[in-house]
Amino acid sequence: MGSICVTNLGKAYKQYPTRWSRLAEWLSPGAKSHHTLKWVLQDINFNVASGETVGIIGINGAGKSTLLKLITGTTQPTTGEVYLQGYVAALLELGMGFHPDFSGRQNVIVAGQLLGLQAAEVQKLMPSIEAFAEIGDYIDQPVRVYSSGMQMRLAFSLATAKRPDVLIVDEALSVGDAYFQHKSFERIREFRKQGSTLLIVSHDKGAILSICDRAILLDSGRVTKEGGPEEVVDFYNALIAERENSTVAQKKTENGRVQTISGTNEAAVVEIALLNERGEAVEMVNVGATVTLYVKVQANAPVPGVVLGYMIKDRLGQPMYGTNTHHMNLPLHDMQTGDLAEYRFTFPVNLGPGSYSIATALHSGDTHLINNYEWRDLALLFTVANASRKVFVGCNWLEPRVEITR
Repeated sequence: MGSICVTNLGKAYKQYPTRWSRLAEWLSPGAKSHHTLKWVLQDINFNVASGETVGIIGINGAGKSTLLKLITGTTQPTTGEVYLQGYVAALLELGMGFHPDFSGRQNVIVAGQLLGLQAAEVQKLMPSIEAFAEIGDYIDQPVRVYSSGMQMRLAFSLATAKRPDVLIVDEALSVGDAYFQHKSFERIREFRKQGSTLLIVSHDKGAILSICDRAILLDSGRVTKEGGPEEVVDFYNALIAERENSTVAQKKTENGRVQTISGTNEAAVVEIALLNERGEAVEMVNVGATVTLYVKVQANAPVPGVVLGYMIKDRLGQPMYGTNTHHMNLPLHDMQTGDLAEYRFTFPVNLGPGSYSIATALHSGDTHLINNYEWRDLALLFTVANASRKVFVGCNWLEPRVEITR
């Protein structure tokens, strides 16, 4: 079984004021250095246990790709060390190293050996690689005539042809067209079920929420947050808003989940409830029942405008539905300190059975990135039960009208 251990890992690059400074340092080794160090990563420590799936998220430039290159050994660390156990496969830059004049089949044979497979093993895997890539007769054409999507299909098929003990993925969940994205994601899910250890970097927060056991947030080359996927993704969303001069706080709720609240507090949600058709607050609703989300907002300072948004999430934190009053063309203007506003959103609960949460956002524009007054995750929790509908599976209730002709 595979595992990953990262200890005190750091990476710095030398920066020289002029090209002559670099030459002077080369010509006088041991003398005064002429460079400064630019740290890209510092003090990175984490473990990925056997069979565990860990996601890494962060804005562009946070150091995610550099971290994976250090872990896979394509870049050497300045400080610290990485320990890998088991057969490792890495999906970093798919298609890199393919020779444009070689056919797809020839490239698979060469690249497969670079991945550590024997030539005979690659030949044995060739039929399954061809079948998964689905590029047809192009497998025997020069790679220079391939589209970028075809190259990624072939590279992904090769890299995942043999189940690894450790699979390291950098944005490879978004390869190719929508069909192949689903196909590649399903293969990675299958590896997870079979016990492979997975380390995934992705901007797709839905993928992190649905497949990972833990998540790590990188910011400015350091680990800023580590924990459950929902907790870390919520903190990441709040951190983006914090760059617009707000604050981020997290607290553990009574049921053990971590709630994230961010914003300037110029406006805040002071009351929230889910009401049934009789106007009674409820925590459990039937599939398809009509409910009203009641939200009371108070201005704690004069604000030029207020937009209220809400998002319904499933138990993994994946968004089921979200909207706001900006998109509904119903923003409020010029609220003064102490002003109150009551909102009622009425809708049918066309969701599958399970537990759900509602997040609220108060801001002045179309998203919480503009004047984030308050972002509150887990503002309300409720359960959907199927008490009267026909049996169905899935996260949405989409009962069809059926016509059968014989």
